[in-house]
Amino acid sequence: MFKKNKHHQSDRIDSLIGAGSSVSGDLLFAGGLRIDGHVTGNVSSSDEKAGTLVVSEKARIEGKVACTHLILNGEIVGPIEVSQYVELQPKARIKGDLSYKTLEMHPGAIVDGRLIFLGDVKTSED
Repeated sequence: MFKKNKHHQSDRIDSLIGAGSSVSGDLLFAGGLRIDGHVTGNVSSSDEKAGTLVVSEKARIEGKVACTHLILNGEIVGPIEVSQYVELQPKARIKGDLSYKTLEMHPGAIVDGRLIFLGDVKTSED
């Protein structure tokens, strides 16, 4: 009777940066990437239509993030641009601007920056 609306392109994770791991430099990923460790550098999806990034509770990214879908329960320090769906889970921490099309924010999540809607906005001139 009730159907849960799934926003995620795919639940598949193709790559993992494990807890205790630390990466310095820019990351370009395809498909799904889960980060449990620490990344210093930009993280972006190579596919404009299907790039899911999962940032776990103890994970931290310091740099610009660009992807199609983002599930965040850790910390990102830097600007974020998500072309489709963002889920900010209870322990999510953002220090920077978040650009998004669809946003789901759980109680406890913190955004220290601007929320910028990327959807189809009609102006009075249209």
